Amino acid sequence: MIQAVMVISTQAKPRLLKFYNFQPPEKHQDLVRSVFQLLSARPDGVSNFVKVDSIFGPGTKMVYKHLATLYFVFVFDSSENELAMLDLIQVFVETLDRCFKNVCELDIVFNFNKLHSILDEMILGGQVIETSSEQIMKSVEEIARLEKQSSTTSLIPKSISERFSR
Repeated sequence: MIQAVMVISTQAKPRLLKFYNFQPPEKHQDLVRSVFQLLSARPDGVSNFVKVDSIFGPGTKMVYKHLATLYFVFVFDSSENELAMLDLIQVFVETLDRCFKNVCELDIVFNFNKLHSILDEMILGGQVIETSSEQIMKSVEEIARLEKQSSTTSLIPKSISERFSR
């Protein structure tokens, strides 16, 4: 099971925190700090797989990818395959690239709702439900279309609203 998904900037700022098992909010910053210290101390060219028993508890592993100014981090237990998690990070980043046309940190900061929608289409309750970037994009586009449609739909019939606008 996936326990957490994090996107952390190289300045140790959390850009996305999603926990699939309860973590008290006051512990979030400590977890981000611990993960960032671990990642920033690792030299380039080493494995992207890390055991994080001391941070998240026994049997937990972490896989990460460092792209530009962001660390994409997935924390999971022994029931998940490490390479599958690395591939899931790749699907996540590819979907973000499709959505934002070469994603950057500002896209993530200013479009966090879309970021959560993408993640929710991929992972539900810590279980992977979709790995196709195309299917995820179709779902996210459908959500955006429905949101736009619902924001233009009035609950008051046009004849009544015209009567009171005079």
